[in-house]
Amino acid sequence: MEERRKINRLEYNADSVIVVCDTLEKIYGKAVNISPLGLAVNIPGGSASVNDKDVIVVAETLIMYADVVREDVNEDGSKTIALSARKFTPEVMQYLFKHISIDEDSDEL
Repeated sequence: MEERRKINRLEYNADSVIVVCDTLEKIYGKAVNISPLGLAVNIPGGSASVNDKDVIVVAETLIMYADVVREDVNEDGSKTIALSARKFTPEVMQYLFKHISIDEDSDEL
């Protein structure tokens, strides 16, 4: 039986930041496409390898907990990484709320 459903990636052009969960290293990049199960992001060529790492990606209105499943080097030396979405664990959610929440003493809304 042939699968009738397809999950296609759509172009998604947005500035993004990738946080490597183990080291908390931040890598700034550009999201290039998205699907319900993943995301592709271009990062600078000098960035450390993030292949097989779990990361948190923030791209405009999107926050994704993900595994880096592939890292390809582009002709210009930059890298495109493919991310596969993971389900947020309660521990990760607690971490996010603790570190992203607005400080009560700040003027931010």
